[in-house]
Amino acid sequence: MADTASFKPTACLAMADGTVFYGAGFGATGQTVAELCFNTAMTGYQEIMTDPSYAGQIVTFTFPHIGNTGVTPEDDETGNPVAAGMVVKWDPTLASNWRSTEELKDWLTRTGRIAIGGIDTRRLTREIRRQGAPHVALAHDPDGNFDVEALVASARAWAGLEGMDLAKEVTCAQSYRWNEMRWAWPDGYPKQTNPAHKVVAIDYGAKRNILRCLASAGCDVTVLPATATAEEVLAHNPDGVFLSNGPGDPAATGEYAVPMIKTILDTTELPVFGICLGHQMLALALGAKTIKMNHGHHGANHPVKEIQTGKVEITSMNHGFAVDAQTLPEGVVETHVSLFDGSNCGIRLDGRPVFSVQQHPEASPGPQDSFYLFERFAEAMAASNTVEA
Repeated sequence: MADTASFKPTACLAMADGTVFYGAGFGATGQTVAELCFNTAMTGYQEIMTDPSYAGQIVTFTFPHIGNTGVTPEDDETGNPVAAGMVVKWDPTLASNWRSTEELKDWLTRTGRIAIGGIDTRRLTREIRRQGAPHVALAHDPDGNFDVEALVASARAWAGLEGMDLAKEVTCAQSYRWNEMRWAWPDGYPKQTNPAHKVVAIDYGAKRNILRCLASAGCDVTVLPATATAEEVLAHNPDGVFLSNGPGDPAATGEYAVPMIKTILDTTELPVFGICLGHQMLALALGAKTIKMNHGHHGANHPVKEIQTGKVEITSMNHGFAVDAQTLPEGVVETHVSLFDGSNCGIRLDGRPVFSVQQHPEASPGPQDSFYLFERFAEAMAASNTVEA
């Protein structure tokens, strides 16, 4: 338990095992319960907080300088923060960045997200690695009044992410078109005006920059909700189908997503490309299984090896579940592996333009090590159209 003699804490992080961390609260007041993870990225805290894949999670940032670049709407991956809360080592400093339009503290307050600073994040990270991603309760009260026993009890009572379908909570309410491409100096985000391929993107919690990368690869993108049926997908007469990232337990989301994907695979020859949860959805549809990881992969420094070429990519990761490579059926080839722990990071269907990866190729930590995957998808659609013609 943290030493509280030298200051009056205004925030409290209570773990299910009874460990309690005190610190300085900022952002919204109140309390929330979620799974605790850590992220090792040195930049991109705004993108991380607004990544729908972090639904149901509180993020511990191992890099101490969080908040120093402020926030800007241009960097949001979705409309508002989705991560349940934020844990940092130091109280955020004032923003120093020409693109900043708002202070991190003000942004979190306005969008209803709780944060705690002054935490020994190295110790906390070790706890996460030791325990596996723990269930925690995070509370912020400017008067410093905390019912610690109740917070610990609520952390223990939380059901956890296993068996939880969160894609339905973060998906779009209705279909929409997307034509914005990747950011470019000096004009920002240009529009795709001459697309070559029609893509239906299934939104399990899609990040905006993934859609931008599809547009930059020459795609006319129509986004459909996570619960879209195969009939609804095919009604758009797409050249390819994209399966997006997203949060929660893939087995739970797979209850409705897998039948749709199976129908697409069984009745068409369309190219299919999946990322993150979309990768796991494709694997389940092909007959593999997924497993809960101890503490997951969250960061922008994850080395991934493409098996066929031997090329190593520095990638961005955000997942607490993984495809179990031991369950891949015949005809499904493992294409990428993590060099941290050997876990599966990619598959393809032998003889078909159907593939997926666990990492986030749009997140640019390399900075463009993995963008070839979007180009590969576009090339597959071009080849498919040529064969049909």
